[in-house]
Amino acid sequence: MVVTACALDVEAAVTATDAWVRGTVPAQRSTGAFVTLQSTEDTRLVGVASPIAKSAEIHESDMANGTMRMKAVDFVALPAGKRIELKPGGYHVMLLGVVKPLGAGDSVPLTLTLEDPSGKRSTLDVEAAVRPLGR
Repeated sequence: MVVTACALDVEAAVTATDAWVRGTVPAQRSTGAFVTLQSTEDTRLVGVASPIAKSAEIHESDMANGTMRMKAVDFVALPAGKRIELKPGGYHVMLLGVVKPLGAGDSVPLTLTLEDPSGKRSTLDVEAAVRPLGR
């Protein structure tokens, strides 16, 4: 699925492809969301929201001293013309306080908030397919 946003007050067009969310088990209240983004102009991903979670944060995973760590970040830069993959083990979205179990065949709506270099914001709505655990 390809989704493109172009707000009237923001010149950048951002394309989202390959959006997916990792499935959960019944007691699990958080999961990751992943997507590939490409912008025609320098832009930043500055926020994410979804009705299936109480909150959503942009996170970065990195390896330090043999331990994988994850931390929230304020934004992900989307340089003009470059594909940026939010993926396991790198930048990704954490959905926190998931309100119901997510299984294969489900779809999760995500609203991405984008910001251009002048500070103007726009949103991009994406439907992410749920993939079963282990994929």
